[in-house]
Amino acid sequence: MSEAATCTIAGTDQKSGWMQKLNGPWHQYALWIYTAIVLGHWAEHLAQATQIYWLGWPVPESRGVLGLWFPALVTSEALHYGYALIMLVSFWILRKGFVGQSYRWWMVAFWIQFWHHIEHAMLQAQVLFHHNLFGSPIPLSLAQLLVPRVELHLFYNTAVFVPMVIAMFYHMFPMPGEEAHQDCSCAWYPRVARA
Repeated sequence: MSEAATCTIAGTDQKSGWMQKLNGPWHQYALWIYTAIVLGHWAEHLAQATQIYWLGWPVPESRGVLGLWFPALVTSEALHYGYALIMLVSFWILRKGFVGQSYRWWMVAFWIQFWHHIEHAMLQAQVLFHHNLFGSPIPLSLAQLLVPRVELHLFYNTAVFVPMVIAMFYHMFPMPGEEAHQDCSCAWYPRVARA
């Protein structure tokens, strides 16, 4: 290989290196960090649901765990929108590390999160423009017209989490033939094809 070709390849690697590493040798660590963030968020929603349905607290006082000490975590639409955006961007960035079945399930989670992000963008827009939909005293998402906010976000988080977990399962235990397409070390071992 010529020196010019080597420089071009090296230059390409340097420009897109972090993305290749994130979906290659760093993929497993990125997924662990991402999963920890998602589980922390889940824990807050489950704590809030426990406070409402098991402890009988009024909804405004049911703020999860961190929200008890930092109420703005629950009441800030910007924070909720920011989390939805981080989830969406992370799904998009980490998608290239997935192949086959795992990719399909990962993208199902991405598209559900995309809609969830739209709902949060609508809420954030209402706060920014000081104008709530349908003359409501509080910002409303479209789905919130049918389902109360606490239950709606439990549904959205479940709807995103389930295909995400399925994607990670297929990623860690790839179908026969799919493991050859992974550039990361996430696979625990390939599943054996049945005879």
